[in-house]
Amino acid sequence: MPANYYFLRQLAPALTRRLAGYRVATCFTQDKDELVIGLTNEAAEEFWLKFTLAAAGTLLALPETFHRARQNSVDLLPGLLGQEVTLVKAWPQDRVLHFCFRSGASLVFKLYSTRPNAIFRPWPTALPELFHQRYLPDADLQPVPPPDPAAAAGLAPSKAYPGLGDLGLAYLRAQGYEAAPRQRQEQLVRQTVAELEQPAAFYITRLGGRTRLSLLPVGEVEETLPADDPIGALRRFTPLLLNRQTYETELRQVRQQLEKRADEAATAAQHVRRRLHTLENTAGYRQTADLIMAHLTQIAPGAAEVEVVDFYQNNQPRLIRLKPPETPQRTAQNLYRKAKNQQRETQELAARADRRETEAFRALEQLEELAALPPGELRTLRQWRKQHGLDAATAARAAAAELPFKVFEDSGFTILVGRNAQNNDLLTQRYAHKDDLWLHAKDVTGSHVVIRQRPGQPVPAPVLERAAQLAAWYSRRKNDSLCPVTYTPKKFVRKPRGAKPGQVAVERENVLLVVPANPFERE
Repeated sequence: MPANYYFLRQLAPALTRRLAGYRVATCFTQDKDELVIGLTNEAAEEFWLKFTLAAAGTLLALPETFHRARQNSVDLLPGLLGQEVTLVKAWPQDRVLHFCFRSGASLVFKLYSTRPNAIFRPWPTALPELFHQRYLPDADLQPVPPPDPAAAAGLAPSKAYPGLGDLGLAYLRAQGYEAAPRQRQEQLVRQTVAELEQPAAFYITRLGGRTRLSLLPVGEVEETLPADDPIGALRRFTPLLLNRQTYETELRQVRQQLEKRADEAATAAQHVRRRLHTLENTAGYRQTADLIMAHLTQIAPGAAEVEVVDFYQNNQPRLIRLKPPETPQRTAQNLYRKAKNQQRETQELAARADRRETEAFRALEQLEELAALPPGELRTLRQWRKQHGLDAATAARAAAAELPFKVFEDSGFTILVGRNAQNNDLLTQRYAHKDDLWLHAKDVTGSHVVIRQRPGQPVPAPVLERAAQLAAWYSRRKNDSLCPVTYTPKKFVRKPRGAKPGQVAVERENVLLVVPANPFERE
């Protein structure tokens, strides 16, 4: 409702009374859809306007103080500086707020549609300056003429007043508008418009799961604010709305993070259990070796296979393949060695399955804890999130502590860097997914670097470049002025048979030329 005509109709005269004689002291942006204007008067009193002009929605905030950021802040509309406010008005039946200045300059805020904008004219006949310059038709924006009563006669009563908005229509429905006869509908619409033009109060309400500022008592009313103070109502509403939007966004992120963690851990545990079951229920290396040793006298020299009686399987016949260059005793010895490794693998798989199942159960328990947190309390949510290592910074530190690689975070992407030749093999062969991006300094020894893929999100060019800098930095080309770096999806990287630790063969490679550097740490 703050961008509704009827609220702007109340806000505009209040801003006129408050800002008459104020001059614009600063105008800047800290975000592509944000415009901040600071005004002051002769008594050095400040007044701040913060407009969010985004396609997803508009928002006007009137913070009592504002601290400009030192970075990512750009001055705008230099001709607006020093302009003295004389009048603020709302265009009839429109969501437009118009600031008039003593010099004849004007600043118009279009607060409707998916293309909101701000239009500044230094003088009436000057070419306008647009906040969103791509919306060129806004240069000719003019007030819409009042609706023709004759044209509106054939419309439904609610459509004769386009400024009612969804809250006005919800209020009419609550009054029984839809089932009422035409005459009663017209009466209800007139009564509603009268309440909107002279509201008894402002209401902070919940309707359809959204927090709204309304001029009508509709939905679940949470607060009732004085009707003679629209500025105060906006100052109460906007921080509350932003807090709730932030809370809902972060709550959704944590819930999705935990659901993903539980699902991944449970799926991984199932795969490990399946592998473990296969190992435990098939003839192992030790059984095969025992059978070879028990039937040595039946094995002819240089035989490629032998059929034996398998006393492990109810004396069923079993065909065992041999390696003719090896003696049966040598083959059995190798199988006993593999059996020992297989036993260790079985133990590791069982421990891994237990660990992943524990992770899944823990994530499910945290989901229950999350659901039991007091609703709407952002600070409590953030404390709980940090306590359980679910915020971005804690998660990155935990990953760095758990993974045996150098770990860097860049724009939501995780970059892993191998520490030595054996560690490179571990990273590339066991930790990297086939769709992760793999990097290495070209034609020299160095660390393997992996950018973990995020589903549906290609790696941005700046992230790729910084990862390539890391690959160059952790290589023998560290001191070169420029270094070519190979990059390709990990699925095109393979380890040839007999290759030394860290050696791989790369197919379908691309090459990026970068300056060797560590953009994340100064070493």
